[in-house]
Amino acid sequence: MSAPIRILVLNERDMDHPKAGGAEIHVERLFGRLAARGHRVVHHSVAFESAPRRAVRAGIEIERFGPLAAYYAGMPVRVARAARRGEFDLVVECLNKIPFYSPLYAGVPVLAVCHHLFGEVAFDQVPWPIAAAVFVAERGIPRAYHETDFLAISKSTRDDLVARGIDPARIRTSLPGLDPPTLAVDPDAPRPPRIAYVGRLEPYKRIELLLEAAVLLLPRFPELEIVVIGRGSERQRLVARAQALGLAPRTRFTGFVADAERDALLASSRACVFASHKEGFGLTVIEANSLATPVVARDAPGLRDSVRDGETGRLVAGDDPADWARALAPLLAQGDEALAMRRRALAESKRFDWDRSADELLEAIDACLARERR
Repeated sequence: MSAPIRILVLNERDMDHPKAGGAEIHVERLFGRLAARGHRVVHHSVAFESAPRRAVRAGIEIERFGPLAAYYAGMPVRVARAARRGEFDLVVECLNKIPFYSPLYAGVPVLAVCHHLFGEVAFDQVPWPIAAAVFVAERGIPRAYHETDFLAISKSTRDDLVARGIDPARIRTSLPGLDPPTLAVDPDAPRPPRIAYVGRLEPYKRIELLLEAAVLLLPRFPELEIVVIGRGSERQRLVARAQALGLAPRTRFTGFVADAERDALLASSRACVFASHKEGFGLTVIEANSLATPVVARDAPGLRDSVRDGETGRLVAGDDPADWARALAPLLAQGDEALAMRRRALAESKRFDWDRSADELLEAIDACLARERR
């Protein structure tokens, strides 16, 4: 093992935050493994209601600051002060919400772990003044981070960084890992005519396309069921949309569920739908695949990295519900094509391993520190 490294992680949320998502899973799975290997990991995250000021999860020391505006405004002073005191060897900044611009003040080497950048997609997610602020903040990344090493979680994210002006020689790519499912599945076993979605219920996820496609599929699949797994700001609007489309009796909104229930629902679905305009990678795609469930997803950054079109699922361009219905119909029919896709999806999921991802993260950290020494 390399000598213990003292790492400060900057990521807005930790896994206890009520809005924690895929980025937070990625952070905890990787840095928890580094902590288990003897490295010290401190995570500065935002405070939220009822959260203790300090906590430890998966060996990671969490320190919470807030509210949100104060969290970001105070970060430069906190990090610079810690650097002057020699508390850390490295800052790892997670780029997935608002850039911290830590290379300007960190005082120690910085590794930027980039899940995704929003770009114009921010306007689909938050009110326009906030979206405009995020969009403008991201425009400064090429200049502020021009001497920073990057670790991107997908080829799409790497390509986005290069297009924005980041030197390709400074970018490594490392795919995420996967938590083993809670149950074993037989890809050839019959399943009910069910389509699922799992993830945050947010505007940019475009979950309404699942509902609109389902209406077109009903004449052929009259017993069709829809299950929407997760929580978020869009829930009430989606419930109303299902009601307006006449889908309420066959649509279940589960809210947050334990892993075992989520896996049971995915393992008994014939397809999952992910229609986001942009993702960092699409980890939920691989989670569905690990339960032998193919995915129909938008042909968009991140999702095109995780779906092998025609093999583990289908990619759809655009917002026409008829296109989504056509992609879903063969999977719902549960014929030879669908069964072959289930088997390939299950096999594909076995390539994803958190230990391998942690090894690659540590290699990137070592390279970053070595570059600084040179």
